[in-house]
Amino acid sequence: MNKNKSIQLKDAIAIGIGGMVGGGIFAVLGLAVSLAKGGTPIAFLFAGIIAVFTAYSYSKLSITYPDRGGTVRFINEGFGKGIFSGGINNVLWISYIIMLSLYASAFGSYAPNLISITGTKSADVHIFISGVILLATLINYYSLKVVGNIESIAVLIKLFILLAFVGLGIYGLFGNPNITQLNPSNWETPIKLITGGMVIFVAYEGFELIANAVPDMENPIKNVPKAYFISVGFVVALYITIAIITVGSLNFDVIAKAKDYVLAEAAKPLIGKLGFTIMTIAALISTFSAINATVYGGSRVSYELAEDDELPHAFTFQLWNKPIGLLITVILTLLTANFLNLESISTSGSAGFLLIFSTVNFIAFKKAKKIGASKLNCLLGAILSFTAFIVLIIQQFSSNRKGVIISLGIISTCFIMEWIYKKTEKNK
Repeated sequence: MNKNKSIQLKDAIAIGIGGMVGGGIFAVLGLAVSLAKGGTPIAFLFAGIIAVFTAYSYSKLSITYPDRGGTVRFINEGFGKGIFSGGINNVLWISYIIMLSLYASAFGSYAPNLISITGTKSADVHIFISGVILLATLINYYSLKVVGNIESIAVLIKLFILLAFVGLGIYGLFGNPNITQLNPSNWETPIKLITGGMVIFVAYEGFELIANAVPDMENPIKNVPKAYFISVGFVVALYITIAIITVGSLNFDVIAKAKDYVLAEAAKPLIGKLGFTIMTIAALISTFSAINATVYGGSRVSYELAEDDELPHAFTFQLWNKPIGLLITVILTLLTANFLNLESISTSGSAGFLLIFSTVNFIAFKKAKKIGASKLNCLLGAILSFTAFIVLIIQQFSSNRKGVIISLGIISTCFIMEWIYKKTEKNK
């Protein structure tokens, strides 16, 4: 085996599944139920369809442009290194920061159920949020090998626990009176189901990390499409099943009360307090491993952007043998996770990634001939992603105005800052 081609198909699938089944499902499941009610599995399906179309575009682009920069490279190939590509790539970096905040918020919501530090839950939440971000930062500064080892072990543990939950959960649905909540009469309106799916779209973010690993993959032409479709297909099926079990096991009132740690609550009817504890531990392992990997991913994106002259060159400077972007990423994450609520964080993250994915799908459509892709598939991916972005913004504006203003503010700031940066560089 060629030593440089060290990533096998199973490793690439693990990267995709590990990237998606991070903190996302633990963080947003309760939010999804509050928005879609009995139609929550349908909301996850809507979001999953967009993920499948986007995975198709990513697989074709990954084979033609194998690069550790992944999404950054695709956007620069599609639009050249100008203000637009720089702005979108900056949205990608900020979206990583939002994902980190989402995972840290989930960690902070689950942890006080096991350990109380101050006796006041709201204070404990902030202590755990800040503590887990700082711990992951120390590990990233200490050794990237440790980051990789933690990720490999965590993927196995969280999948084992989630699959055990699915097995027990399906069995537990028989004879449960709450199963009637899944009836179409308990679904929200179609537009609300779509909105619910778009708000929690962040739960599918992560498969694009496969793109960064393609240069090191064995037999990429054969393995890259398999890695994308197996990982995305598996996660879509897993999320829909988890949504069915949660809505069918717990009363809507109970779900609303335990909104931030609903997966742990859903394990209670199956194996009591032990189930709650095991699922809480799974959530802490999952969210911690996701933070660990995303801290590294986010700092690497900022480094790549600085090298491509889309962020100030100072981002390539080293601090304690790591890019300065790592420290900036962490500081911004601490602020976001501690000062924004979960729905605003989730809306901002989903909006950012839907915009990025609609751009990548459009690039695949534009370059369909060169990358050997179906124009129709890529165009459908672009239309679905962009329509979902618009639906999310319009629908959330009435119920979560703050989240929408923050989302649009972040996207606008990324483009304005890029325009200012390019102007000042040109004048120099």
